[in-house]
Amino acid sequence: MPKSMKKWECPCGYVYDPDSGDPENNIEPGTSFDDIPEDWVCPRCEAEKEFFEEIDD
Repeated sequence: MPKSMKKWECPCGYVYDPDSGDPENNIEPGTSFDDIPEDWVCPRCEAEKEFFEEIDD
């Protein structure tokens, strides 16, 4: 089953886009949200992954 490459939004409004990744925190472009390490947090407010919600483009 292919990984979802959808965007995910934090309650603070930050959107994780797999096409961009999060290079400042060692998440390469092309990394699906599912493949981000569990200890990664929102670069804006430091919310944990569990608080993000999948969004439609």
